[in-house]
Amino acid sequence: MSGASDKGAGDILQRVYDMLYERYGPQGWWPAKTKFEVVLGAILVQSTAWVNAAKALDAIREAGALDAAALARMSEQEIAQLVRSSGFYTVKGRRVKAFVDHVKERHRGDLDAMLEQDMAALRNALLGIHGIGEETADCIILYAAGKPSFVVDEYTRRIVGRLGLGPGGRGSYADIQRLFEGALPRDAGMLGECHALLVALAKDVCKKRPECGRCVLNKVCEYGRERAISPE
Repeated sequence: MSGASDKGAGDILQRVYDMLYERYGPQGWWPAKTKFEVVLGAILVQSTAWVNAAKALDAIREAGALDAAALARMSEQEIAQLVRSSGFYTVKGRRVKAFVDHVKERHRGDLDAMLEQDMAALRNALLGIHGIGEETADCIILYAAGKPSFVVDEYTRRIVGRLGLGPGGRGSYADIQRLFEGALPRDAGMLGECHALLVALAKDVCKKRPECGRCVLNKVCEYGRERAISPE
């Protein structure tokens, strides 16, 4: 399946989406009440588990600083102390400060104005902010701005590689993103649901040491089929 055509890969990914949705149901991502909370979560979850990012968000909330204007009035060091639980807190304090300063200086503190930009312009702007790479930018675009830009994370890479699709898990970010965006409707809700379902699969069975015997994708997964394992 490694050399699957674009159409073949697209058909498989549509089946993957349908099978995962039936198995896991709607995921209701992103876990946040406001757009700004989505943005902060996307930055704070870098290189850590969500539970640690959530603790940092709680600390910001308790400090009464869960908005761009409040954080923009704080120093990097003050923000870093609030986000200690997220790990690499000095680095993340600098990244959060860079983001809120960008909103303040370029959009007069209006996050909605920033997010309402054309998707390409928004992505370019995000990638120009210190500490925001492609994955974080696309999380913000998809879940905060509600625009259809698929998020490629390590879970996605792992699953694509095992499925044996397109560029595989070692393909470039852009290659894997195009694979999904070409296979599924360009709808932010569906792309977000697909990303969340892949995360659910990776955490449940498609781990670093996979539990293929419990996976619903064995019929379409090259990795599982090679081991001749049937779902339980």
